[in-house]
Amino acid sequence: MSTSGRGSSCEDRRVVAVELLHTARVPARTLGAARALLDDAFHDDFDDADWDHALGGLHALAWADGELVGHGAVVQRRLIHGGRALRTGHVEAVAVPSARRRNGVASAVMAALEDVVRGAYELGALGATDDGAALYTARGWQRWRGPTSVLGPAGTVRTPDADGAVLVLPGVVPLDLDGSLTCDWRDGDVW
Repeated sequence: MSTSGRGSSCEDRRVVAVELLHTARVPARTLGAARALLDDAFHDDFDDADWDHALGGLHALAWADGELVGHGAVVQRRLIHGGRALRTGHVEAVAVPSARRRNGVASAVMAALEDVVRGAYELGALGATDDGAALYTARGWQRWRGPTSVLGPAGTVRTPDADGAVLVLPGVVPLDLDGSLTCDWRDGDVW
């Protein structure tokens, strides 16, 4: 499956093609290029656990002139809200090289991921950096205002550092954005 979009900059009007592939179908060379893109984009703030979080789901790979110019992934997680465990499309590892930013590449990647979320999950979620939050909110993602937690080996534990950094893309399930939201456990950053 692929989608295309036009860049929005006057300097870069080339078509960016986005393909969606499951991790099992992404060639090793492309996975290596995606990891290098993420390492570069996040400067030393992207580690092996962060990369592991992006594996096992669908990757949105943005290409221009045969070069990988954008990446994002959506993986399944369970979030607990309102007494329900919700099947959630969790967006991970969205990045575009600095030279390609503000040209519509991230929007094309997100459009592909949002189609997956809307078609297969009860809601979407992601942990946003301060720099990335504006992109997501402009696309209709909403900041979770309530307390966040993780359901881990020791039970439910508050994650106050994630408060305000979690965004959701509402789906078919009614949400109380001021209520509590709990994620399932994983190594590294739980959100």
